[in-house]
Amino acid sequence: MTSLDTAVPERAQNDSTVDAPPALTFADLGLPAPLLKAVLDLGFTVPSLIQERAIPALLAGNDITGVAQTGTGKTAAFGLPMLAAIDPNLRQTQALVLAPTRELAMQVAEAIETFAQHIPGIEVIPVYGGAPYQQQVRSLSRGAQVVVGTPGRVIDHLERGTLKLEGIRFLVLDEADEMLRMGFAEDVEKVFGAAPVERQVALFSATMPPQIRRVAQHHLRQPVEIAVSRQSSTVTSVTQQFAVVPFRHKIGSLVRVLATSDADAAIVFCRTRGAAEEVGSALIEKGISAATISGDVAQKDREKIVERLRGGSLDVLVATDVAARGLDVDRIGLVVNFDIPGEPEAYVHRIGRTGRAGRTGTALSFVTPNERGRLKTIERTIRQQLVEIEIPSPADVSSYKVRRALGLVAERQVAGRLSMYQDLVREYVETHGIDPIELAAVLAALSVGDSGPQARAEEELFEAQRAEARDVRRRDERAGSSDRSDRGPRRDSGDSTRRAPRRDAIGTRYRLSVGHTHGAQPSGIVGALTNEGGLSGKDLGKIDIFPSFSLVDIATPLDSATMDRIGRARVAGKALRITVDDGPASHGPRSGASASGPRNSAPAGRREERFDRDRKPRHHAGL
Repeated sequence: MTSLDTAVPERAQNDSTVDAPPALTFADLGLPAPLLKAVLDLGFTVPSLIQERAIPALLAGNDITGVAQTGTGKTAAFGLPMLAAIDPNLRQTQALVLAPTRELAMQVAEAIETFAQHIPGIEVIPVYGGAPYQQQVRSLSRGAQVVVGTPGRVIDHLERGTLKLEGIRFLVLDEADEMLRMGFAEDVEKVFGAAPVERQVALFSATMPPQIRRVAQHHLRQPVEIAVSRQSSTVTSVTQQFAVVPFRHKIGSLVRVLATSDADAAIVFCRTRGAAEEVGSALIEKGISAATISGDVAQKDREKIVERLRGGSLDVLVATDVAARGLDVDRIGLVVNFDIPGEPEAYVHRIGRTGRAGRTGTALSFVTPNERGRLKTIERTIRQQLVEIEIPSPADVSSYKVRRALGLVAERQVAGRLSMYQDLVREYVETHGIDPIELAAVLAALSVGDSGPQARAEEELFEAQRAEARDVRRRDERAGSSDRSDRGPRRDSGDSTRRAPRRDAIGTRYRLSVGHTHGAQPSGIVGALTNEGGLSGKDLGKIDIFPSFSLVDIATPLDSATMDRIGRARVAGKALRITVDDGPASHGPRSGASASGPRNSAPAGRREERFDRDRKPRHHAGL
């Protein structure tokens, strides 16, 4: 039996106990037939603990507070009863889910779409910063019944009048503690104020600090309190590895990993359906037997793809977390996290797709230089260190293919019927006077696609990229930042008026009008930039937080519309007001110099002293 959970429920661990009561199934929870069919189609029969307790309570019309982390199955715990409360014939927003990040909003929306696959007429729309407004406005105007969004973008739609909450029946706060920690408390209050008094509320939080309890006491009516713990052990039969791979090199690295793997079949995990489709298409173009499944793949098509994977006519499956739930194929020997998951529980769930039925497996995670923090979080949670490996080079791929071919020589020799080939080779050697070993080497190179100088150029490029990555790692180690290797070296305080260029800096440095005296934290700034600015983690570099402002490196220059959206975002209750940073002199007049006067009017020694005092950051953060 399979649980709609990334971990094994505590109850299921004692299935062999004689006196243990029979496990509840989804059929016992009172779900409407279309929702039960969707769950069973996904291969799930046994609910997780949070689902077992939350679904009946919500179906009965109760508000709930759930203390549960991502990975305990909470999306289904609120998503299934929420869909049961919706009238598909009524074209207006009836359910709203608030999530702290765009990534979570997309994942939750995809999961809910999957659960609603047998309910005609239901439309689910994710709304978050960075996505075009017009497309969201069109979906809202058509009467999408379920909206999943980040607080900032939801408030934008409310203020524009493009989202109306008068018909809300069901309101969910997912990861409420994270939302409040990122400075969205005011936005959450506005959403509650715009929703009807008569509505059902489900609040989920990893912890229940006083601030969350106050929200529950103020906005929930006699909530049923549910708390479950998470399971974070990992499969012992899986070798867990990681490789540092810059984003732009991921596809090439994946192709070489797959080309040198002895696994019968592999699953490649991507964070979003768009990324999965892009990766799947790239693999097919490279001649790899691959297919993609995501939440919008019809169930019958999903079953055909899985059957091909199980039968051996498909070797690589590219999938999102939602689409791979319940997937059980014994021949999967390799899992590649093309995008490292944001939650340790999702990591545990992913690598559990291999090492089954008494077999061993390998799990390899691609980690960009900006994602070291996520890797450390996973390692702390699973209480195990992942082994770092080098991505195979083009020469490694050629060597592997030739060695594999040579390994078949004895078997092919015994099979016989080689006389035609022997005659052709003998004739060529006699005609051209070539050494037989030289000829064999040429034939081996041709058999693996090594055409000579072009392959050598590719190898030299790969070696240059590898050397660059090693240089970055050595600089991190010398800076004593092996646990935060995505951060750059500390700023040289001897820079008097302008910052000296930093080799690790990316793009343009911007100034934000919030600092540690306002309560700003790196996570809050990251949340505002990604949710409201539409940026991703790879766009962001070092973040320095000072008393009254912060500085952040952004890879791509921002246009005025993006800066306007970010400027209206709030962190720790204060608007960001983003501007391009122009060095210390741009942060206000110095003593002895007017605001419009020369920047270097003060003596150099005094300028350096002021720079040390005014610009010493409380926080350094890398993404």
